[in-house]
Amino acid sequence: MEVKILNHSKFPLPEYATQHSAGMDLRANIDETIVVAPLERVLVPTGLHIQLPTGYEAQIRPRSGLAIKHGIGIVNSPGTIDADYRGEIRIILVNLSNEPFSLNPGERIAQMVISKYEKATWLECDSLDESERGDGGFGSTGRK
Repeated sequence: MEVKILNHSKFPLPEYATQHSAGMDLRANIDETIVVAPLERVLVPTGLHIQLPTGYEAQIRPRSGLAIKHGIGIVNSPGTIDADYRGEIRIILVNLSNEPFSLNPGERIAQMVISKYEKATWLECDSLDESERGDGGFGSTGRK
């Protein structure tokens, strides 16, 4: 699939790290290091604008290495970029660790997965079919 992209960053286009990678790494398009304090949120620009085909979305997900090594996550994970959005992709990072985190220019901060989606049409009804699980939630299928 081809996706139109405007790269207003100083860095190369996102790419898949391996042949079977689902996500492409996004980089921080910043001029100087940003220090993210514990429990602080920052909005990080990527310099990228995309035009997805109708019926597709881009999901923005955290990078596992940043999460385990530094406690860095994405507040609204996964973030969604709709097919009709043309603005800059920006990432809301949060530092969930007890230590300040230094975010450097060009650092890989998130991954983007492009996915097809379906539109739902609601069918109002008076009851739902029974299932083995029923209305059990929040751990109801765990150990017993």
